[in-house]
Amino acid sequence: MSVNVKVQQAAQALLTQFNYNELYSLEERLMPSDLDEAYLIQREFQSHVSEAQGAIAGYKLAYTTAQLQESVGVSDPVLGIMLEDNIRHSPSTLKATDFYQLALECEVGVRLGSDLSPAGAPYDRGKVSEAVESLMPAFEIVDLRRTPGMDRQVSFITGVAANIFNAGVVLGEPVTNWRELDLESAYGSMTINDVMVGDGHGSDVMGHPLEPLAWLANKLAEQGLGLSAGMVIITGSIVSPKVVNPGDTASIIIEGLGSAELKVV
Repeated sequence: MSVNVKVQQAAQALLTQFNYNELYSLEERLMPSDLDEAYLIQREFQSHVSEAQGAIAGYKLAYTTAQLQESVGVSDPVLGIMLEDNIRHSPSTLKATDFYQLALECEVGVRLGSDLSPAGAPYDRGKVSEAVESLMPAFEIVDLRRTPGMDRQVSFITGVAANIFNAGVVLGEPVTNWRELDLESAYGSMTINDVMVGDGHGSDVMGHPLEPLAWLANKLAEQGLGLSAGMVIITGSIVSPKVVNPGDTASIIIEGLGSAELKVV
C-alpha cells in the first residue's frame, strides 16, 4: 500500500466516524507510522471536513506541557487545524447534539495582523510577536472521541490524525494593547454553572502563551506552510478539558484579556 493510498484511506475512515458521530479509531494497517504521517492524515481528513465547515482559519496547539509530552513520549507540542465556520464569538450557544462529548478548555487566543511565511523561519517569540494583532480569552471547543481502553500512545497518535478532537473556538473581545500585559503571570480560570472548575497561568503553556505560536510557525515552515494575517491560533490549555452538558453555562476569564461566555443547549 503506498503512503498516499494509506493516508487517503485513513482520512476517509476518520471522516466516516466524524460524520456518524462515532469514536475515533484506525485499523492497524491505517495507523500512522509516525507524527509526520499523522499530520498528513490530519490534513487530508480536514480537507474533507472543510467542504462543509469552511477553509482553514487557524490552528490549535496541544500537549504544550513537558508532563503531557513525557506521558506520550514526545518532546514537542502538536498542532490541529481550525476551520472558518467553527470560529465563534462570545456570547455563544452550543448544541450538545452537534458533538459526541462536548468539553471546553481555557486558552489564550491570538489573531494575526500579518503573515508568518515559511521564508521567515526560524521564528522566536519576539519575531512572531511582531505579527500579532490582538489577543483574547478563548474557549477551545473539544469533541472528545477517544476510544476507551486504547493504548496511550496509540490513542495519542490517532488523536493527532483526528485533529486533536478540535471542534472550534469561542473568542472573547480582542485586546490590542496586550504588549502592556505580563502574560506569563496572567491568571486564568473557568467556571461552569458558577462553580470554578480549573485555573492556571499563562506560563503553563511552554512558559509564555506566545512560545507555542513560534513553535507552530516553525513547524508549519518545515511542511512548506505558513500562517496568514487574520488567522486565529489558540495556544494551549490554561485549564484542561472540562465536560459540559445541556443546560450548562460556562465562563472563562484571563487577567488583562477579559472574559468569554457560552451556554449549552
